[in-house]
Amino acid sequence: MPDFDAHVFRTLGKQAALHAATLLRSLTAALLCVLFVAATEARTLRLASAFDPNSLDPHSVALLYQTRVVTQIYESLVNRDRDYRIEPALATSWKMIAPKTWRFTLRPGVSFHDGAPFTADDVVFSLERALAKTSQRSSQLRGVAGARKVDALTVDVLLEAPDAALPEKLYLVAIMSRAWAAKHGVLLPADYNGKQETHAVRNANGTGPFMLKGYEQDRRLVLAANPNWWGRSDVAQAAQLGNVTEAVYTVIQQDATRLAALASGEVDFVIDAPFQDAARLKRDPALKVRETTDLGTQYLGFDQAHEELPASGVKGNPFRDVRVRRAIAHAIDIDTIIAKVLRGQAVPTGSFVSPLVDGHVPALEKRLAHDPARARALLKEAGYPDGFSVTLDCVNITYRAAVCQAMAAMLTQVGIRVTFQPSPSALFFPKLTQATASFFEFGWSPAIDIWSTLNGIVRTWDGRGSGQFNGGRYSNPKLDTTIDAIRSELDLERRRGLIAAALRTMNDDLPLVPLYRRRLTWVMRPNIDVVQWPNDVLELRWVRIR
Repeated sequence: MPDFDAHVFRTLGKQAALHAATLLRSLTAALLCVLFVAATEARTLRLASAFDPNSLDPHSVALLYQTRVVTQIYESLVNRDRDYRIEPALATSWKMIAPKTWRFTLRPGVSFHDGAPFTADDVVFSLERALAKTSQRSSQLRGVAGARKVDALTVDVLLEAPDAALPEKLYLVAIMSRAWAAKHGVLLPADYNGKQETHAVRNANGTGPFMLKGYEQDRRLVLAANPNWWGRSDVAQAAQLGNVTEAVYTVIQQDATRLAALASGEVDFVIDAPFQDAARLKRDPALKVRETTDLGTQYLGFDQAHEELPASGVKGNPFRDVRVRRAIAHAIDIDTIIAKVLRGQAVPTGSFVSPLVDGHVPALEKRLAHDPARARALLKEAGYPDGFSVTLDCVNITYRAAVCQAMAAMLTQVGIRVTFQPSPSALFFPKLTQATASFFEFGWSPAIDIWSTLNGIVRTWDGRGSGQFNGGRYSNPKLDTTIDAIRSELDLERRRGLIAAALRTMNDDLPLVPLYRRRLTWVMRPNIDVVQWPNDVLELRWVRIR
């Protein structure tokens, strides 16, 4: 190959050589795609999950169950490598060219699944779409003022204030084809809370390594490998790629049925393995188990916006008093819940974020002690000696429902009479984002950079992206100021100092009660090799079936 290039330069001149080299690269990419298809025939991965993605509109929803699917189809400007570090994706490089401007150089030669070329216009459109009112991705983009096309392969992202963590924020912000969105009337994200049905909810057109082949809601979703994906001709990507040509996701809500499908050979991979079966599965020589600690954390949240707590039997809103929130933390024996309900497949925590998150404060991992007597005393001090009544909303996932039931029983013992109300995710999550639940359990998987977590779950809700997942509408002006300062602080050490201050404020005020981090358990047939990320997302591009 090098000898050919040198000969062309000598005989045809520089301009002709450039054309020849471009043609050669195109032919090489095409050949690699052909070889991929020929070498990986009939490599179908059959996955079972307890959950449907709910929507394929990449900006409409920000749920783990959706992320597992849409990130195979749609790409962002940045992605993560095998070690979960930020890597180039649709952008090949980026730099801050002014305090409030970042410039992104886009990857050339990329096409959407419908064959349309990927350009700067699609990036500008997608970032603006992700900032729209109905987008659940707007929270992580708080502070982004917009985007500006410089040329066909260059985009400037414009900020309201300096932002050292901008590239991290762009992970999971999908790039869509503007032409496709216009053609199908989906220039704005579907309103998930309003149950809006649009073409983008059941159809997709990305640039990613897999293409949508079919989707039957709550039943089955099929993806086919994209033979024209740019990563197949990229040396760094191609060297690590797996060989899956088709992925079939089947929704099987019942734990026992899901495992039975794996045992019978009906499916090859279970991503939501039941906690109670983890020990048995690890002993089964016919299966392979992969485990890691979750990047995310499970919390209890409280309505702190309304003056009265519905059907509580008391005047006022007890959750507005930090003594009540501390009483709840003292009443819950999380160690027993982990041992008995989760069968040891979790780690208790008093910290709001994982040690994997930059700025984590190890001293805050210690939880408030399980102390029912102290809980009752705090309730009495707060003016609720006889407790009160409340409904606890929870997703009807088996393990989470069981944890919620256990917590309800523990809280009843200190005088808080809890009615447990499980709901499917399509009903539960709108309650969270619309702040219509009084008391709720939820989980959050953060980015490595903490800002989007703080902005999303504890900053004051403003209807413009801040506090989008602040389901209790907690508000603390001092904390807001610190969170905003974290966004714009460019000095790493000063930034970490601000993060520590924010986490200590939260530890004192308990806007939420941290509970535990799961032990992620993936179960598969022995001939399957995967890369396990701590966010519970399986990247199909690396899966290899032997």
